[in-house]
Amino acid sequence: MSVEFNHTIVLSHDRENSARFLAGILGLEVGEPAGMFLPVTTANGVTLDFATVGTDIAPQHYAFLVSEDEFDAVLARLVEGGVPIQADPHGRHPRRINRNDGGRGVYFTDPSGHGMEAFTRPYGSDPSSPLNGVTEDVPGAC
Repeated sequence: MSVEFNHTIVLSHDRENSARFLAGILGLEVGEPAGMFLPVTTANGVTLDFATVGTDIAPQHYAFLVSEDEFDAVLARLVEGGVPIQADPHGRHPRRINRNDGGRGVYFTDPSGHGMEAFTRPYGSDPSSPLNGVTEDVPGAC
């Protein structure tokens, strides 16, 4: 059997709020609760099990590879929802997306402070792309 990533636990201040936020942005569904977990499953079968905790949460990074059409929908939901976006994980390019590897990418924060990313081309898939390092303004973005 080959090794596959199956699931991860996403600590949150409110599992319902965080799971519904991410599922809504990505166009996914929230599954039925399983004990303390509220699952959101991606197209490749990886489950993010959201759990409410009453402690400080160290922000984690979660990245989602999406198609160009899915990216359009994700970006539209972020803008319509007034969710602040940026082209980089450090916030140097607010209200913008990146064009790295000839694709498009966007960063945003979930309700518990985790750094979320949606992108259309895997890192390093086109290291000679003239679009590497280019960012684009997103009209109406926060």
